[in-house]
Amino acid sequence: MTTKKIDPLSVDEPPHGGGEVEKPEEEERAAGGGEWSRESQVPVKMLRGHSDTVTAARLCFNNSRVLSCSSDRSAILWDVESCRPLKVFDGLHGRTISECTLIPNSNRMVTVSWDKKMVVTDLETGQTLWKCKLGGLLTSCSSSSDGRLLVCTADPKSSVYIIDSEDGKILHHISDHHRSTITRCRFDPQSQRVATVSADRGIKLWDMQHRETTVSINSNHNNVVSDCCFTNNGHFLCTASWDKSLKLWDLQAGGFRSHGGTLLQSGHEGSVSSCSFSVDADLLVSGSYDRTVALWDMSTLCQTLILKGHSDWVTDVSVSADRKLVASASKDKTVRLWNLENMEEIPEVLEKIAAEGTGVQILKCEQCGKPFPVSRLQTSDLLTQCVFCRLKSPSRYRPQPPPLL
Repeated sequence: MTTKKIDPLSVDEPPHGGGEVEKPEEEERAAGGGEWSRESQVPVKMLRGHSDTVTAARLCFNNSRVLSCSSDRSAILWDVESCRPLKVFDGLHGRTISECTLIPNSNRMVTVSWDKKMVVTDLETGQTLWKCKLGGLLTSCSSSSDGRLLVCTADPKSSVYIIDSEDGKILHHISDHHRSTITRCRFDPQSQRVATVSADRGIKLWDMQHRETTVSINSNHNNVVSDCCFTNNGHFLCTASWDKSLKLWDLQAGGFRSHGGTLLQSGHEGSVSSCSFSVDADLLVSGSYDRTVALWDMSTLCQTLILKGHSDWVTDVSVSADRKLVASASKDKTVRLWNLENMEEIPEVLEKIAAEGTGVQILKCEQCGKPFPVSRLQTSDLLTQCVFCRLKSPSRYRPQPPPLL
C-alpha cells in the first residue's frame, strides 16, 4: 500500500475525489478525529462543528483546548487531543459572533456580536454571568493580561468601550475614535494601552492612565488594516492589511515616526485577515483571504512556510505558547490545527533559513569606522555606533529594545 504525499501548501480537493459531503448539523458537531493527518509534511487536524464562517479560534488552557466562535451564532470549546467539542454554547447571541476571548486566570469566556451585546459566560457551567448591550455592532474584543478589564469596539460610531470584567460596568467610552470601522482592538501585555486599527488605515494607542490617545499612526497601508498584535514585551506591534501585507512597528524606540513600519514582504497573494505572535516573539503567524496561513521567522523577518488546506478565506489565527501548534479559522466552517513541532526539518524551511541567514546585519560605526553586528529588529536611525563608542559617549546613546531571539 502506498501513501500519497500531499503538498502542505496544496488546496486541491481531498483524496478519493470530490469535495466535502454536507452533513446534518448534529453529525457535523460530532465529527472530529483525534489523529493527526500525516498526508502532508505538516501534520494537521480538522475541527468540524460550525455551520457557518468560523470568525475566531483561540488555543487556550495550556494548549489543550480551542475556543471558536462563528457566524452561526454559537461558540464551541474543543478538546485538542480528540478534536471533539466539549461544550457548545448556543443562544448567547442573535447574530454573528464577531470575536471571542478568554479572561486570563479564569474559566470565563467573552463573546461580542453584531447583535450589539457583549456576553461573559462561565465555561464550566455554561451560565451567563453578565451581558450588556452597547451602542452598535460589536466588531472586536480583548482582555487585559490581569483579567480585570475588557475592551470592545462598536460600529458605526467607531466607539471603544473599556469595561469591568466582573460586572460589565462601562468605565470609559470613547466615540469617533477612528474615521471608519474599527476592525480590531488589543490591550498591550502590560495593560497600559489599547491598540486599535481601522478601515481608515490608521493605528491608535489609547493610554489607560492618561485616558487619551498618545500615539496616532498613519500606517501607509493601501487598504483596510484588519488586525494587530503585540509582542509579549509590548515593544513591537504587527499590523495586517487587506493590501496583502504586514508591517512591524517599533513602539519602544519610536523609529516609525521617521521611517514608518517595517514591511514584511512576499507572504500572501490575498488580503491579510489576521496575525498572531508566539510568546517568545520568534514566530509570527498570519492568515489570509487567499486561503493560506503563513509562518514568519522574526530573526530574519522573512516568511518560512505557507500552509494550504482551507477551501475558503482564513479569518483568524493563533499560536500556542510552546510554538508547537497553530490554529486557523476559516469561512469554510472549519478550524484547522497545524503541528509545527518538526517544522524545522522540512526541506523548504531549511532552504529558506539558509538563504536568509541569521537575520544579523553589519553596520559601520560612524565614530570609529569599525563594523559591528546588529539584529534587523534593532536597526534604526539612532543605532549608528558600535557598543564601545556608545559606552564612551553615554549621553548620545539611546537604548534599543533587545533582539527578539
